[in-house]
Amino acid sequence: MARLFGTDGIRGKANQYPMDGHLAFSVGQAVADLFGGSGRRSPIVIGKDPRISSDMLESALAAGIVSMGKDAYLAGIFPTPGVALLASHRGADAGIVISASHNPYQDNGIKIFSGRGYKLSDQEEEALEKLVFEESLSQRAVPPKEMGMIQPMKDARAEYISFLKKTLPSDISIKDLKIVMDTANGATCEVAPKVFAELGAQVDVIHNSPDGININDHCGSQHTHDLQKRVLEIGAHIGLAFDGDGDRLVAIDEKGDEISGDQILFVCAHMYKDCGALTNNTLVSTVMSNIGLTLACRREGMKHFVSQVGDRNVSHDMRRLGVVVGGENSGHLIFADYHTTGDGILAAIQLVVAMIRKDRPLSELAATIEMYPQRLVNVEVGSKPEISSLVSVTKMIKKVERDLGDQGRVLVRYSGTENLCRVMVEGPSDQLAETYSNQIAHEIKAALS
Repeated sequence: MARLFGTDGIRGKANQYPMDGHLAFSVGQAVADLFGGSGRRSPIVIGKDPRISSDMLESALAAGIVSMGKDAYLAGIFPTPGVALLASHRGADAGIVISASHNPYQDNGIKIFSGRGYKLSDQEEEALEKLVFEESLSQRAVPPKEMGMIQPMKDARAEYISFLKKTLPSDISIKDLKIVMDTANGATCEVAPKVFAELGAQVDVIHNSPDGININDHCGSQHTHDLQKRVLEIGAHIGLAFDGDGDRLVAIDEKGDEISGDQILFVCAHMYKDCGALTNNTLVSTVMSNIGLTLACRREGMKHFVSQVGDRNVSHDMRRLGVVVGGENSGHLIFADYHTTGDGILAAIQLVVAMIRKDRPLSELAATIEMYPQRLVNVEVGSKPEISSLVSVTKMIKKVERDLGDQGRVLVRYSGTENLCRVMVEGPSDQLAETYSNQIAHEIKAALS
């Protein structure tokens, strides 16, 4: 049976379980039962992105929560990291986000944070999953007179904006900065422009008119063409692209070139190092990071710890190692001095601070890390046997690794949220990376056809 949880919460498209009101109601009950505590009325915070199905799922989740005698606090349309912040600041039992992140509007899902603002551990996910499908769960609902209440949260947006503004150091001014941002018609539409405008920047915003079905539609962190064009049109210093729920950041430099999560991570970590704030002289990223990040860290005398895929794994290793800067090439970036989870707006502020402290344009800062050509091929699969059990596939992987030597690497893994096998190859040229990734993908298709 497929796992209910993927690497980034519960995804309607990710597995055999449709993300519908019935499942959301059960998840609400399970979260309240597992994290609510006996006799307590601490709230559970719910936020959502503006895709068309979010209202339905919000109602179902809230109904499940109050049926167990707990209160549901509704933050409304709210970035994912903002919900994590509210949960920890408001003494909540948990925080729940209704979003499918960077996916199209047809998909939706649920992300869950503990009351401390961290994503759930494997053990907590397993316990919650067991509860969701436990037949006796509904029998533990309380009598009507003991039900909880559903309440809209007051001043939630102002609280999150205030938090973000305070992460800009007092000795830094961004009043001369011209910024274009793409809010992906998603959850950052209101918050992100307001934060930078109130900090004094000149802000130009695109794709900030959500209608329920245009979230991530050829915009945001996954599709930066419009943002690149706009940066060049108005001569902006930087472009900022968020995903639908606001936990990712991809940047555009003043020349219109896209800057990846790995590049942002290195630029910010190097700034921390210069300021004496890079704890244990280490940054954390995942196995999906470009080999160029490792080489750049080595050149600058910084340690680079490699985690498994997923910002939750990055966060866990950062806490275990006492590291304050980490993230993924996708743009999930964690600055543990400020927050418990990846926050696109917070990451944007840190990147802008690096530009000002270094007094250099983003293009020059990004050029300090040489990115190796990388190709990622997604192969649709109907099953997920161990890669090592696919003899023809492992033979091809070993052949490619021998051919690349120390000039590249190969990573083949199944997606944790979709029925895909991801084939990533880095090499000394685009052509070689593309050729080798396609060769491996062909073997996977043949083996699993």
